[in-house]
Amino acid sequence: MSWTESPHIVLATVIERGGQFLMVEELADGEQVLNQPAGHWEPGETFVEGAIRETLEETAWQVRIDALLGVYVHHPEGLDYPFVRIAFIGTPDTFDKDRKLDTGILRSCWMTDAELREQAVRHRSPMVQRCIDDYRAGCRLPLSALAHL
Repeated sequence: MSWTESPHIVLATVIERGGQFLMVEELADGEQVLNQPAGHWEPGETFVEGAIRETLEETAWQVRIDALLGVYVHHPEGLDYPFVRIAFIGTPDTFDKDRKLDTGILRSCWMTDAELREQAVRHRSPMVQRCIDDYRAGCRLPLSALAHL
């Protein structure tokens, strides 16, 4: 696999509550797609800090990060770079109903695994369902697996 640009580091969260997963409906290349709360890592923050920030900005939910789910690489056709997704498992704490969501985010919502599978054609990437599947399979890594030196 070759690319001309550096990989884009994306931080994502899988947040489950009562059998439903916190998702976002967003615009990507003019299409309405479904994704976990996810966004680009910003230098100067830890991956956990970035995951918390992105989840808040995209869903208005303040979350606690409990574990590392995994690291995923996806290189979409037609792009000169792949995405490296560092996915976390978290717990919802509080919801700010008055918070304005990030540009491009249409709404946040809670969906069951079955609902997500029914909407698979709308997933932003194959990483969306893979993260849910890994979560349901019990994949968990300690946060100590990440080190910021």
